[in-house]
Amino acid sequence: MALETLTAQNFNDKVASHDIVILDFWAPWCGPCKEFGPIFEKVSQKYPEILFGKINTEEERELAAHFNISSIPTIAIIREGIVLFMQPGLLPEEALEDLIRQVKELDMDKVREEIAKQQQNPQ
Repeated sequence: MALETLTAQNFNDKVASHDIVILDFWAPWCGPCKEFGPIFEKVSQKYPEILFGKINTEEERELAAHFNISSIPTIAIIREGIVLFMQPGLLPEEALEDLIRQVKELDMDKVREEIAKQQQNPQ
């Protein structure tokens, strides 16, 4: 799957229809975002089963606020509706591919168990 532009209007439907979603929060004026864009696009072509969503923080302020975006570019990775990773800064291609590998290998039942435990015992 190629890159998809995500908006407040299509976000929930697109994310719900994919097991793994990788989000790139960016803005047209951002130099590091312009550098990361081609890396994000190249990696997206290697993983057609993953939704690679681009979110323009200038146009989609509501989504940026929902994810508490304060620096761009920021990458977020969601699997089965759970945000597993979020980090600002430009990632090299190899690092992004390594993150994808790690997310694919996760046992999501264990992740959900951990979340349930944390919710039962907030510290």
